[in-house]
Amino acid sequence: MLPIFQEKKRKPDWLKREVPGGENYTRIKSKLRELKLHTVCEEARCPNIGECWGGGEDQTATATIMLMGDTCTRGCRFCAVKTSRAPPPLDPNEPANTAKAVADWGIDYVVLTSVDRDDLPDGGAAHIAETIQGLKRETGGRLLVEALVPDFAGNEDSIKLVAASGLDVYAHNIETVSHLACVCKHFLASATLDRNVRWQTAHQLGVMLVAI
Repeated sequence: MLPIFQEKKRKPDWLKREVPGGENYTRIKSKLRELKLHTVCEEARCPNIGECWGGGEDQTATATIMLMGDTCTRGCRFCAVKTSRAPPPLDPNEPANTAKAVADWGIDYVVLTSVDRDDLPDGGAAHIAETIQGLKRETGGRLLVEALVPDFAGNEDSIKLVAASGLDVYAHNIETVSHLACVCKHFLASATLDRNVRWQTAHQLGVMLVAI
């Protein structure tokens, strides 16, 4: 008796994405490679990269810059970014290169994110703050900057440094509910860190707080 094969169901249109391409996409990718910059769009394999980089008639082309390299010191189970306990050293030219690239794009709003760098005493806070300050200088303060930052292992000095750097939105990924944090996040991350004094610290410095 021959096996009965069921007809393969088509995926819904909302689940499909076109192959990335176009003038804006090519220009942004070329500039990122030229300046040796990384984006969370690429490292996390985001399916919407074509829409963000490609832009459109009513949409500004943009990308989310990922600071401090492409290798994280944590290994959260939901994340596709590369991990290592000893990632390469920070690129001292990255803050200036980031400011130059974003200023050339001519956008009004940019999101900075980063890997976790538990190998650094300040978790990379000074590097992030330097990048934000460079962006503000290069754009004459016109650009709005959101920084989606690590938890800095709860280091208050690192949190204050970034919050006082001139950014407009201080954001942090909570990722999941408290009782699942120990299951899907790295052991250095915790639900306690997600609701500790860093929020109070940033709030006291007068920046917008966003928990994602």
